[in-house]
Amino acid sequence: MNNILVIGACGQLGAELTLRLRELYGDDRVIATDKKEPLEALQNGPFEVLDVMDMSRVKEVLHKYKITEVYHLVALLSATAEASPRFAWELNMNSLVNILDLAKEGHFKRLYWPSSIAVFGPSTPKLNTPQETFMDPNSIYGISKLAGERWCEYYHEKHDVDVRSIRYPGLIGYKSLPGGGTTDYAVDIYHKAKAGLDFECFLKEDTRLPMMYMDDAVRATIELMDAPANRISVRSSYNLSGMSFTPSEIYEEIKKHYPSFQISYRPDERQHIAASWPQSIDDSVARAEWGWEPAYDLQRMTEVILANL
Repeated sequence: MNNILVIGACGQLGAELTLRLRELYGDDRVIATDKKEPLEALQNGPFEVLDVMDMSRVKEVLHKYKITEVYHLVALLSATAEASPRFAWELNMNSLVNILDLAKEGHFKRLYWPSSIAVFGPSTPKLNTPQETFMDPNSIYGISKLAGERWCEYYHEKHDVDVRSIRYPGLIGYKSLPGGGTTDYAVDIYHKAKAGLDFECFLKEDTRLPMMYMDDAVRATIELMDAPANRISVRSSYNLSGMSFTPSEIYEEIKKHYPSFQISYRPDERQHIAASWPQSIDDSVARAEWGWEPAYDLQRMTEVILANL
């Protein structure tokens, strides 16, 4: 039986992933941690206040719960990282290398670490971006994620660490508020529509980006971690695709439900980041090796989010 540790469990992905892992493996076997006190939704199982940069405390929690599997989700996201680049680098990079060292030393057996489409850059092919391609990220978040991918592959090749990763597109869910990412407009827009408020978008109306509904992202993460090791050839990070759309397209989909909903556009510094990212992703390697298949498109996602907000 696995004992699972989720580091960064109060984040947008962390909260929903923790709850799903507890459904699958039992509340007591999934230990949630974060620097802040637990969300109400996470009080159904063990929770520890934990600063991932405090290695002695991390070791203490690993041993206390006899952890076998770690999901290390802590990171400063794209827009937030640009405001504090040095801190973002130290948090995103040092925490990963420290956790990789703990895996190498045998403190647990398997590690999940998320990457992002932010690893791609202006020179990367924009359409159907392949698994292996040119990468020149121009954000501190993307730079740290690309470096993280290299560290993951290095620790697998040199130290046989069973580390697995996904390059997430923009993640969209309704159970938590945006966390400082360039694709967060696609979360906030649903909240504004449901509240009867107009929405001001920080990206241009025709900015097409890869996106994914949170349920698909959680399912993909768990499917990757459950896959036999002999089916995992990529130890940097897997491309993953759900859907691609522009702000104007998500707006038109929402207007089908709220005809009076209005949008305006005021691009800010996040437009520069978004312009360097792909418009669509080729995830054929993930589909072939561990059976990935998305379940949500823009229409279905919109219906589910507006029904549940």
